[in-house]
This record gives sequence, structure tokens and C-alpha cells, in this order.
Amino acid sequence: MLQNEMNAVAFSRPGGEAARTMRGRPIDLAHLARQTMGDRALEQEILGLFVQQTRQVRDRIGEAEPRECRQLAHGLVGSARGVGAFAIADCAAEIEAEPENRTARKRLARLIDEARDFVAAIGR
Repeated sequence: MLQNEMNAVAFSRPGGEAARTMRGRPIDLAHLARQTMGDRALEQEILGLFVQQTRQVRDRIGEAEPRECRQLAHGLVGSARGVGAFAIADCAAEIEAEPENRTARKRLARLIDEARDFVAAIGR
């Protein structure tokens, strides 16, 4: 029973007990486990690559011209869905359709930060 309680804290509050409770995980770990057939090493490798990609997109998309913005968003949609980062995928799809949408670009940056923090927290 204690282990279940610890897991609940670890995944609902990835920053520790002092962190605010997350409403939903930025990455659906059950989806990722299905994609990797439960291979934890592969999950970690994929998450590492995803974090690198999102860092690059976040750094470039804010000031990118619409054409580049559309390309960055397009590249992110598939990989985000693959790892289970569905909010990021949906936001990137919105940007792909409307690359000049500054509000969506800001939301994507926030979602990326949340996902990167989540990955860092579960990697401890």
C-alpha cells in the first residue's frame, strides 16, 4: 500500500510533495509504454530525444517566419503523439494550420516546458 501511495505522489506531483498537483500528465506514460512494449531503456531514450527536439522547436518557433514555423510544428506533431504528449501535438497541429498564431506559439512553449519538467522529474 505504501508503494502505491509513493507512486501516486511521484506521478501526480513530479516535483515532489511540495509541488502542486498536476491535473494531467504532460506525457501519457501508459501510451509510451505501449509504444515501446514496456522497454524502459527505450522509453528513456525516446524521451531524451523528444526533449532535445522540443528544446530546439521552443528556441526557434517564437521568432520563426510562418513557413519555418509550419515546418517546425509539423515535425513536432508526430513525435509528440508518438510519446503521448497529446497536448503538445494538438497545439503544434494548431500552429501548423495557423503559423502566425502567436497565442498558440506561447502556449506551445509553456506546454514544452511542462513536459520537459515532467521528464526531468520522473528521471530522478
